[in-house]
Amino acid sequence: MRVDYESARIVSYERMNISKGSMTDVDHLLTKTSRTFAVTIPMLPMPTREEVSIAYLLFRIVDTFEDATRWTPSQRIDAINAFLPLLASRHPGQARRFADRCLVDPPVDHAGYLELLDEIPFVLSQLDRLSEGGAHLLRQYVSRSAEGMAQILTGIAPGKTLQLRSIAELRHYCYIVAGIVGEMLTELYLLNRPGLAPVADYLRARSRLFGEGLQLVNILKDADVDDSEGRQYIPTGQRAEVFALAQSDLQAATEYTLAVQQHGAERGLVAFDALLVRLATETLAVLRARRPSNKLTRGEVVAIVTSVLSDIDSGRPAVPAGGAEAYDLAAE
Repeated sequence: MRVDYESARIVSYERMNISKGSMTDVDHLLTKTSRTFAVTIPMLPMPTREEVSIAYLLFRIVDTFEDATRWTPSQRIDAINAFLPLLASRHPGQARRFADRCLVDPPVDHAGYLELLDEIPFVLSQLDRLSEGGAHLLRQYVSRSAEGMAQILTGIAPGKTLQLRSIAELRHYCYIVAGIVGEMLTELYLLNRPGLAPVADYLRARSRLFGEGLQLVNILKDADVDDSEGRQYIPTGQRAEVFALAQSDLQAATEYTLAVQQHGAERGLVAFDALLVRLATETLAVLRARRPSNKLTRGEVVAIVTSVLSDIDSGRPAVPAGGAEAYDLAAE
């Protein structure tokens, strides 16, 4: 999904009546570090929007350490392990010193990620402002994911690259970096939404698959870039199996989204889920067609945003009930 999302963001802001002045500093960091989530997260209702915004930035900080192309595996592990206590310490001075150390020897070249690392004290201060329940969930799930990433990195020998050798290893990796995120989002959704209580177990059962499906699409989309940077997530000779798994996961994500919609969740929460599913499903179709740059066009992204919001406003399903099954990806 490498495309300028600014037009889609403008459309979503207008259709959702989102104030461009709200959460300015946090939204700035979202825009600097993510195209997709800069469009979708502002659609969420408060306080979920604020919680998910801070959660994304925390996960992005850890991901930046995990993917640090300019650091050795041991440096990445050390950074993750040093960041973990800051999630609970509430010591701005320690956070500032840690951020400064990270920038003395930058882990990546991406300007937006480096700006985010510089703003670690600010992000942690925003975490402390959340409700007790929301902050607890963020600390719990971000820590679990970070600990899992550090464990994965311990398996990389000096001078070697990350190479996953089986679908089971790939699924474990996807759970650590995305399935846990799906679980956290579900628990945030269930906070103070009694209407979702009847489908809580249904959502929980599909939450990790939702995250896994989105991660698999990103892995398929970015395979060439990852390979050039020393990461091989797709097991050799198993690309077709990864496509099939992504397709199955997105069907679970479709079921999840429709359950949220059918049980009366707010418009923005439904739109957030539906857009993630639709963008991922359309990207799979682009990958299957082997379009240059694995790219959705700006017009296609805007059309998806407009279609999702129109469907929700008209009382239609936010995602096609057939989900990913509408695409014949088994032949990949």
